[in-house]
Amino acid sequence: MSNPDYMNTWVQEPPLDYSFRSIHVIQDLVSEEPRTGLRPLKHSKSGKSMTQSLWLNNNVLNDLKDFSQVVSQLLEHPENLAWIDLSFNDLTSIDPVLTTFFNLSVLYLHGNSIHRLMEVSKLAVLPRLRSLTLHGNPIEEEKGYRQYVLCNLPRITTFDFSGVTKADRTTAEVWKRMNIRPKKAQIKQDAL
Repeated sequence: MSNPDYMNTWVQEPPLDYSFRSIHVIQDLVSEEPRTGLRPLKHSKSGKSMTQSLWLNNNVLNDLKDFSQVVSQLLEHPENLAWIDLSFNDLTSIDPVLTTFFNLSVLYLHGNSIHRLMEVSKLAVLPRLRSLTLHGNPIEEEKGYRQYVLCNLPRITTFDFSGVTKADRTTAEVWKRMNIRPKKAQIKQDAL
């Protein structure tokens, strides 16, 4: 169960920072020393980090195998994880494990190798997701990229480090009406 006082202080806690560590597999985090910042990380009595931010950017990860188990080993409150930075890795898809962190509000996936735009829809189950980055992935080249993301993730307020405006939402809605067929029509057409 989440501790509300803990949730209120997360912004003040420095991240658990494993950026630029040449990490190939998530399991390596257990033996790797995180980077030290200006402020020391707070730890629980069990030795786990009290942060809600995990930075894994600029590594060579191509999957998130064992992510939940490793995060549970590193963080005192893994259920409160609010910020995950996986930018500049070699991920080719959005692993469903990311959708299990319901307090996730910031997710950086820019500079990876995600090539299927439909991957984005997996993130729709995250109720608190407000900031997402995907630029620098092959999906960015697909027609309607921004509109597709905004249609599937209507709660985000920042996308690719740019604020989402009312005009963006309107454009996304128009794009949706023009490009996404209703399920009934799709079934009928597929049957022909």
